[in-house]
Amino acid sequence: MSKIRIALIEDHDLTRVGIRTALLQREEIEVVGEAANAVEGLKMLKKLQPDIAIVDIGLPDKDGIELTREVKLAGGGEESATKVLILTLRDNKEAVLAAFAAGADSYCMKDIKFENLLEAVRVTYNGNAWIDPAIARIVLQQAQQNPPKSELASLDTKSVIPNSDSIETQEGIELYTLTERELEVLQLIVEGCSNAIIAERLYITVGTVKTHVRNILNKLCADDRTQAAVRALRSGLVG
Repeated sequence: MSKIRIALIEDHDLTRVGIRTALLQREEIEVVGEAANAVEGLKMLKKLQPDIAIVDIGLPDKDGIELTREVKLAGGGEESATKVLILTLRDNKEAVLAAFAAGADSYCMKDIKFENLLEAVRVTYNGNAWIDPAIARIVLQQAQQNPPKSELASLDTKSVIPNSDSIETQEGIELYTLTERELEVLQLIVEGCSNAIIAERLYITVGTVKTHVRNILNKLCADDRTQAAVRALRSGLVG
């Protein structure tokens, strides 16, 4: 069984050592490299090409969101195979949406419990998004506040909804009707749950979950679970 190869990019020494020590308690995880800033981190990722890069959003030389964007485009125009898990103290809506728009695969708070961090790593490694429940709640609360049009106009639509080229695409989300069960599944996707966990919580099979996920992606015109979660949070479809 191949190990999950992880690289850490975190400027705080104690935090970086703590994460590394925690991850190395699991045999299926291998920490292949570390860096304390974005410049060295990008060089390391290009050389080692790990499965997952855990990136601090507040690096001293460059914002972690910009580094994420560079990581994803490091392959000469082709998206990098390295998945990015943002680890941060920022819990505001703008930072979360900007991170996903830059290509982040998952988003966790730094006070995350060890077991949840492991779950986030596994979910991310398997190609799904993991969104810290605390962040999901905050974004949902802000989305439900229905800010005035002037505030909405100040947001960059393309950064809020990746791969969206028109206002009609954003408004069109409201035209689609999700079933009650699909909304339940979507809520759990936003909370970062894997298919197995969704199946357990809703007392349905994993195969049924996959069918619901496929229907949700089609109805939201989303390419993946991350994009579906971002669109759901932005439009207030769940909550």
